[in-house]
Amino acid sequence: MELGKFCLSLSVEDIYQSRDFYQKLGFEPVPGCGSVEAKWLIMQNGENMIGLFQDMFHGNIFTFNPKDVHQLQDDLKAKGVRLDKEAESGDGPSHIMLRDPDGNVIMLDQI
Repeated sequence: MELGKFCLSLSVEDIYQSRDFYQKLGFEPVPGCGSVEAKWLIMQNGENMIGLFQDMFHGNIFTFNPKDVHQLQDDLKAKGVRLDKEAESGDGPSHIMLRDPDGNVIMLDQI
């Protein structure tokens, strides 16, 4: 099962402070992937990616970017995995959400 790239989506209180902090750790904003004005921003340091999201959700989310979320949804459902949110119908980009046994949120987001 290929989950694609991984990004930790962080729920932040102040996106400006968070951006500045992660830039000190060597992360840089990914061009065209959000802005502090929009209150969301994807940042990258080498292969490591984080998303900063202010006022969009509570808690942090493990995010993967698969090539075919619809196929993954079918595979997971066949294995008995309970989904909190299923993909929209059709073949285009969509996302599904589920939780691990400890309640951690996982999003499979086809972009």
